[in-house]
Amino acid sequence: MHQHDWAGVFPAITTPFLADLAVDHDRLAAHVQWLVEHGCRGIVALGSLGESATLAFDEKISIFETIVRALDGRVPVVAGIAGLSTAECVALARRAQGAGCDGLMVLPPYVYRGDWRETKAHFDAVIGATPLSCMLYNNPIAYGTDVSAAQLRELVPHENLHAVKESSGDVRRVTAIRELHDERLVIFVGMDDAIVESVPVGASGWVAGLVNALPDESVRLFDAAWNGRLDEARTLYEWFLPLLRLDTVPKFVQLIKLVQAAVGQGSARVRPPRLEVVGDELAAVQALIEERLASRPR
Repeated sequence: MHQHDWAGVFPAITTPFLADLAVDHDRLAAHVQWLVEHGCRGIVALGSLGESATLAFDEKISIFETIVRALDGRVPVVAGIAGLSTAECVALARRAQGAGCDGLMVLPPYVYRGDWRETKAHFDAVIGATPLSCMLYNNPIAYGTDVSAAQLRELVPHENLHAVKESSGDVRRVTAIRELHDERLVIFVGMDDAIVESVPVGASGWVAGLVNALPDESVRLFDAAWNGRLDEARTLYEWFLPLLRLDTVPKFVQLIKLVQAAVGQGSARVRPPRLEVVGDELAAVQALIEERLASRPR
């Protein structure tokens, strides 16, 4: 995987489960094939949306292997690398390479929020563990660790660091990274409801969530923004935003899986400690989904 491969819509895929909450590998294979058939340019497994923290190490490797087999080189497969310890993440990165993954999305450690010296040491170890092309995942809202555009300067000596997924929610971060690292780092948007704002100022990719249910609309939206068709992008965005905002709340996994279920692309099953939404909460989100799908652009 080369730097130029980091472009376009890369779904951060959900992890499908059977009734006993084992990983549903048949559904997983079919899902990634469906996403690629609908125009997605890469697949990111085991990001935050993939419920990585609930999966055992060997389950993660099996997921990578299933996706690599299913796609057979059609698009890059990017392995989300996260864990409690640096040693675990280094081991996972190396096993992802062995499973045939093309790139890595490197997350900060779970639970422990280190200072920059500690955080940089973790990223150095994981990025340096393999020659695979890497994307740094910056999500201070979820992980409490914020990597500034200036701090990225200390990581760019890694020749295999090619991209950054920016999920701060601040479009000014895109312009700051572009200012300091133009031509060196590809910028991906990591929050669904910031895509149209971010593309014109320098983002060239989208690690997307609602794409798991609505790939046609996601790819069309990105392409319209990328190619400067702003009226088209604005019209589609206004329809899409109530759903895209489901990607930005604590129960985003449950909610996105509900949208998938509504379009026949999976179930609402999640692994504890997450539980499926119920009662008034479920009724409200189902009403939103039904209303949006009823007015779905054709």
